[in-house]
Amino acid sequence: MMNQTLVTEFSFVRWTESRVLSRLHAALFSLLYLVAMWENFIIIFLTVLDCHLHTPMYFFLRHLSFLDLCLISATVPKSILNSVTFTDSISFLGCAVQLFLVVLMTASEIGILTAMSYDRYVAILRPLHYEAVMSKGASVLLTAVSWLNGGALGILYTTGTFSLKFCGSNQIHQFFCDVPALLKLTCSEQHVTIRVGVAIGVCYAFSCLVCILVSYVHIFSTVLKIPTRQKRSKAFSTSLPHLIVVSMFLLTGTVAYLKPASDKPSLPHLLVSIFYSVVPPTLNPVIYCLRNKDIKAALGKVLWIDRNRRKVVGRK
Repeated sequence: MMNQTLVTEFSFVRWTESRVLSRLHAALFSLLYLVAMWENFIIIFLTVLDCHLHTPMYFFLRHLSFLDLCLISATVPKSILNSVTFTDSISFLGCAVQLFLVVLMTASEIGILTAMSYDRYVAILRPLHYEAVMSKGASVLLTAVSWLNGGALGILYTTGTFSLKFCGSNQIHQFFCDVPALLKLTCSEQHVTIRVGVAIGVCYAFSCLVCILVSYVHIFSTVLKIPTRQKRSKAFSTSLPHLIVVSMFLLTGTVAYLKPASDKPSLPHLLVSIFYSVVPPTLNPVIYCLRNKDIKAALGKVLWIDRNRRKVVGRK
C-alpha cells in the first residue's frame, strides 16, 4: 500500500491509436452534437414563442429538451476536444463535475418522462378534469420534484464515488466519467456509500418505470375502446412517441449501469455508452416531432413568417 500512488487526475483510454480514426471520431461526435443542439433549441424556441404550445405537455417537453442539451453538453464536447488534440486527461475536479452533471440530468429526465406519462394519462382518461388536475402549479411542482430528485442523486453518487480512495491506474475505460468505470479504479474495499446510492437510484428508476407502465396500460386500454378511428389515431400519436423515448432511455441506461465494467476498451462497450448518453438527446426531438401536428404547425408558422420577411426585404 505504501508504494501505491494516489490519483490526482484521470485519463480516458483511447479507443484508437490512429490519428485519422481519432479525427473521424471527433467529426462524427461534432455532427451528432450540432444536430442535437439544433433540434432541442428549435423545440425550446417553438414551445416558448407559440402560445398554442403553452400547455403542460409542451412545458414538460421543453424541460426534456433542455435536459437533453445539458446531458450531451456534459460529455461530448470534452470527448471531441480530446480526439482533436489527441489527449486523454481530465482533472479530478472536472471528472467529479462531469459525473454530477450526468447523474443530475439523467435522473431529472427520468422524472420528467414520468410526469409526461401522467400528463397523457389525465388528458386521455380524465379530459374534463385535465385543466384542473394539470394546472400550471401542478406542472411546475412535478418539474421541480424531478430536478430535486436528480440533484439529490447527483450529490449522492458523486460524493459516494469520490469519497473512495483512487490509487494505481487512472485510466477510465469510458469516454466520460461514469460510476461503473470509476469503481474499477478504486482501491477502497468498502463501497457502502455508493452501493446505497446505486440502490436508491435503482429504486427511483424502477418506481418511475412502474408509474409509466401503469399509466400506459390504462391509456391503451382506454384508447382501444374509442370508436372513432381519427380520435384513436390522435391519442396514439401523442402517446406512442413518449413510450418509445421512455423505453429507449431506460433500456440503454439500465444496460450501461448494470452490466459489468470492462477491463479493456471494446466496440460494444463504446456503443452502449453512446446509446446511453448521445443518441437519446439526438433522437428525442425527432421522435416527438415526427408525428406531432402542433410542433409542425408552429415550425411552419416560423418558416412562413421568415420567408415573407425575406420577400419584403428583397423588394426593398
